[in-house]
Amino acid sequence: MRPRIKVITLAVNDLQKSLAFYRDGMGLPTEGIIGEQFEDGAVVFFHMGKELILALYPATSLAKDAKISATQTRLGAVSIGHIVKSKDEVDTVMKQAEDAGAVVTDPASDRFWGGYSGYFHDPDGHLWEIAWNPQWTVDD
Repeated sequence: MRPRIKVITLAVNDLQKSLAFYRDGMGLPTEGIIGEQFEDGAVVFFHMGKELILALYPATSLAKDAKISATQTRLGAVSIGHIVKSKDEVDTVMKQAEDAGAVVTDPASDRFWGGYSGYFHDPDGHLWEIAWNPQWTVDD
């Protein structure tokens, strides 16, 4: 397999609420909910740079599409890492997430690996890490 991950889809309980968190609270650009004319087709896409799309899809629709049982368990099975340019930016994004309704699970702090990061759960329990790593560069 060649490394071509393009879309990360998050199962959400309330598409409108999750859209508001990511668009209005976190400031991510989107066209909003599309595909509502199709049964189980409503989805939200956020372009996260040149190569990655974050999708929000109702949990029942995702389960139906993948032919699996819907699950409410989303806490900590996977974390999504968002890399920023500085410790100050980590603090800014963590505050922005908390103000938007996220639950901070671990406030930003210096890490054993030499960086600085913090963790939060979005409204559906998806775990995010906001991190600055001195070894990595971030394109604008």
